[in-house]
Order: sequence, then C-alpha cells, then structure tokens
Amino acid sequence: MKPVISALLGIFALTSAASAQDFRPSSAGEQANAEEAAPLASIIAEYEAMVSAVSPGERAEMEDRAPRRWPDVSRTRVAQLANHARLLKGRLAALGQPDSIDTKILDALLDELIMQDTFDTARIPFTGDWGFHAEPFFAASSLRLNTVEDAEAWIARLNDLPRYFDQNIHNMRRGLRTGWVSHTDPLETVMEQVAAQIVDHPEDSGLWAPFETLPPGLDGSTKEGLRAAGRKAVTRAVEATRRLQRFLEDEYAGQARPEPGIGSLPDGKAYYVAAIAHHTAGAGYTPEAIHALGEAEVARIRAEMHDVMEAVNYPGTFEEFLVFLRSDPQFYAKSPEDLLEKAALIAKRLDAILPAYFGKLPRLTYGVEPVPASIAPGYTTGRYSGGDPARGIPGTYLVNTYALDQRPLYELPALSAHEAVPGHHLQIALAQEMEDMPRFRRSYYATAFGEGWGLYAETLAGEAGIYRTPYEKFGALSYEMWRACRLVADTGMHWYGWSREEAEACFKENSALAPLNIQTEVTRYIGWPGQATAYKVGELKILELRARAKDALGEDFDIRAFHDVLLGAGSM
Repeated sequence: MKPVISALLGIFALTSAASAQDFRPSSAGEQANAEEAAPLASIIAEYEAMVSAVSPGERAEMEDRAPRRWPDVSRTRVAQLANHARLLKGRLAALGQPDSIDTKILDALLDELIMQDTFDTARIPFTGDWGFHAEPFFAASSLRLNTVEDAEAWIARLNDLPRYFDQNIHNMRRGLRTGWVSHTDPLETVMEQVAAQIVDHPEDSGLWAPFETLPPGLDGSTKEGLRAAGRKAVTRAVEATRRLQRFLEDEYAGQARPEPGIGSLPDGKAYYVAAIAHHTAGAGYTPEAIHALGEAEVARIRAEMHDVMEAVNYPGTFEEFLVFLRSDPQFYAKSPEDLLEKAALIAKRLDAILPAYFGKLPRLTYGVEPVPASIAPGYTTGRYSGGDPARGIPGTYLVNTYALDQRPLYELPALSAHEAVPGHHLQIALAQEMEDMPRFRRSYYATAFGEGWGLYAETLAGEAGIYRTPYEKFGALSYEMWRACRLVADTGMHWYGWSREEAEACFKENSALAPLNIQTEVTRYIGWPGQATAYKVGELKILELRARAKDALGEDFDIRAFHDVLLGAGSM
C-alpha cells in the first residue's frame, strides 16, 4: 500500500494567510495561458497551481529541488483549501462534461479536500502505523544529500519540524475540546514510536542519517559547517519530539476514547459513510452491504483453504492447522538478512513473469529494504514507497524485519506480489511515466483502484505459478481472507459498534495471520476508518471487468492487452 496516511499530510499549505488568488497560476503568462485554454484545461491548471502552492513536496518536485518545509496543517489553511475546492467544483459542474475521466477524478480530489474540512479530520493526525510524527523519520531513511543544496534544504526542513509538530498538537487540542479523539490503541502505538525517536545525542537520531551521505569529495570546511548546522537542527527536532511526547502523555492519553469505532464520536457515522465512499471510489456500497460482502467472501475463501489443507494430508482440524502454521520453525526466517534475501529472490522471480502478462513495463526499477527500525514495531508487515523517475530515485519494497517469528515465509510471495510487482511498483511507476496525462492524473491514487490492483496482483502471481508449495498457496488464500475479514471488521467496529476482540475474531478464526500482524492491522483499521474496505471492493471489480472482457472477446482476449488498458490511464 501507499506509504501515506492520506492526501491530508501532503497537500496542505505553506503559509497560514491566503486568498483564492494564491491557488491560481503564479505568473501572468501562466494565468493568461490557462484562461485561453479550453475550460476544463483552465480548471486543471488552476487545481495543479493550487497543489503546487500548498504542497512543499509537490512544489519541490516540479522545480527539481529538495523540499525545505513540512506542510501547513492549520485549521485556517484547511478551510481555505476547501473553499477554493468548492469554487472549482462549481466551475467543473458548469462545464457539463460529467463523463470525462479528467472531470470525474478532479471532482473526487476536490471532494476529498472538502471532506477533510467538513469533518476536520486533522484533529486525529495519525492512524497507528503512520502519522505526522513518523513522516520526517521515514523521509530521512531514504534521503541522500548529493549536493550542498540538498543538505541545506534538509537542514531547513529540520528547522521547520518544530512548527509542524506544534501545529499538529494544536489540532489535537482542538480535538480534545470537541470530543474528536483517537482510540487508546493507535495512540499507544504512536506513543511508543515517538519515545523511540528521542535520543540524547543528535548523531543517534534517524534524522541525522542523511548527513552520513554527504559527498566524500566535498570541501572539509564546508562539510563540517553543514554537519554542525545539522547537529543543531536535529537537536531542535528532537526537543520538539520531546514536547510532543509530553503532550501525548500529560494531556491527550487520559482523554482517548475507549470505543474503537469512529461511530461513537460526534458525526462519526456520517464521517464513516463519507470515508467508505471516498476509499471505494464512489462504488455505491453502504456499510451494511460492505459487511454482507465480507461475510460471503469469508465463506468462499474458507472452503478453498480446506481444499489446500486436504492436499497436504494434515490430520487435524482447521484450527490445529492454523496453530501449526503460526508456530512451526520451518516457516520462519532465521535473521533479518535471511528474510530480506528471500524477499529479494521472490521479487526477481516476479520480475521474470512480467513480459508474459504486460506489454508495457515501467522504466523505473525498485529495491528491497527493511522498514526503518524506529517505526517497525507498530508498522505493517510490508509496504511500497514510490520512487521519482525524474530525479532518478527508485521505488522501494519495504519488508518489516521486526519480530521474525511473526513474519511467516509462506505469506512472503503474496506480500511481494502486492507491494512490488506486478502490484504497486508496476502500477504506480507506469502512472508516473504517463507523459501525455495532466500532472494530477499521474499522481492520483484511488484507494479501491490501487489496493484492488495490489490484491489482484496476488491472484495473478498464483496464475503465473509463483506459489510453489501448498503452504504458499494457503498463505495467498490467508492474505485474501485478511482482506475479506477487513470488510467484516471495519464495518463491525465503525458501524455496528463492535469491540476490538470481536473484530479480531474473524482474522484469528479464518486466517493464518500471525498474532502481531492481526494486532497491528486492527489497530490501523481503528485509526483509519473505511480505508480497509477498499481492497476487496477494488479486486472484485477488476476481476469482474476481466470476465466481461473475456466474454466479449472470446478467443481474441489478450491478457497483456487487458492489463495495459487497465493500467494505461493511471488510477481511476
């Protein structure tokens, strides 16, 4: 899955005082060109100018430089963004082009900005395995300072971190006043991650790591000057992290909500309905329909699991088989290096199947890396981090090497197919290389499309023979069951008011997922309502489209052409 909590963290502004004019093309020439263009092109130009104005990362990428700030997440700025989004939605509707793909996607992006303002989602700025507190440390883990300018930009960004953390604290205090607060479990994970980031010496911080990558040929005095400034900046950042820790412990933790479901908060059920619509790309599901779909998928997958269990002649019950899979040493790596090597080998096997299933492949490569140690304990089992073709930065398939006895090897092929290829790397890198598409189309990520594709990629890997043993086939089914149980558990907690234990039961009783994985994942669903429903919804839609294409084309159906068409226009 994509390593971002939501567009919330990446699209907010650089300053706190602005008018709609700040979101229009910056130069007189750009403004004139936009006004002279076709009406839809004019709105797209204004939207992209807005994104550029408010997103430090987006602006830096467009200008081919490193960002120097973190987003502005103030309440005022969020409202300003939403107000301008409403204006653009009105202009978009007036065009009378509802069937245009550009129109539909742009409308969805504007709706997301409006939803963030309507429900003031910045009041809970973390999910459990991700949030504003982890963003700087994650950025540092892959950052290379190739030039003096890169180093100066990172120092400036570190010096801006106290402001960024303080704004998030201010937002959380507003949440305390208005009754919109995190559940205790995601908060506990965040507090552990924050505590791990507090060190006595700047060189021991993950934020210092980029300074170890300064070019060896750099002038000695220049290098030492940058390192000295970096020590001061890291020290300030660590002190800001200490302030965050004190706030969480002294003010916030005592008022965290006891119920896992967002429905217990003011307007919580209305927000959940909006969140499902957003993450499932407007597929039209109600929470009740999502829940029923999950129950049906659980029953179907469970039957296939029994077939695999019979194939290995296991003498015991299904429950005993799960205990065997979760505990037998043969299914677990002996060291972090062993796990990473096995993941890399599977990734290369997956690379080899691509030409048989895709006519067009991305130019960008990817690597396999461990999840940064500072966030690994509460982090998901694996994730993809997108690269940057323009700047020569590869994609990264991240594998969690924390708690090896909770990372079964029979799940690794399915995980690799989802996060690397033919999953997220292939999908996202191809979208980044769509040179004939507007910029917003290249970076758009519809959860149901993106995560549906990742889950479909696991099925595709099975069709290609990647799962070599019955246990790996069971692991793939266990991963599919994981996504089916998400439909049941997410709606159970946020709509029906289930306890955490009731939500965990589906995973424990029907999958071979490790206990730590179940715990981490349910914590994430508590902190990120609706997102978990997108995977199965998207996968089932892709399988439906494939079946329709095969029925319509018969012998002329070409799986490579189908995939090229499906991914050729980016996320939808």
